Amino acid sequence: MITDLEKAKRLARTIVSDIVLYNKEKVVDGIKNDNVFEVLEEEIELGKKLFNEKVDTSVISPKIYDKTLIDILIAKYGKDVDSKIW
Repeated sequence: MITDLEKAKRLARTIVSDIVLYNKEKVVDGIKNDNVFEVLEEEIELGKKLFNEKVDTSVISPKIYDKTLIDILIAKYGKDVDSKIW
């Protein structure tokens, strides 16, 4: 069980990066159509479940996963996709 904040952040980045890597087309389409969270709902929830299984969320906030999701999915990969909202 992970209790170190930096290790938890690294795990979250790995999970979200894998979601993007294996679902590039869904990511681009979702950002273009402003429904990226709906399009990737299953993958996001599976990633969150994995994060919560590996991290001691009584010590480290599970919101780290959500923040990382926004930072990587939208800020990093979404900046190059034409979207009216992002």
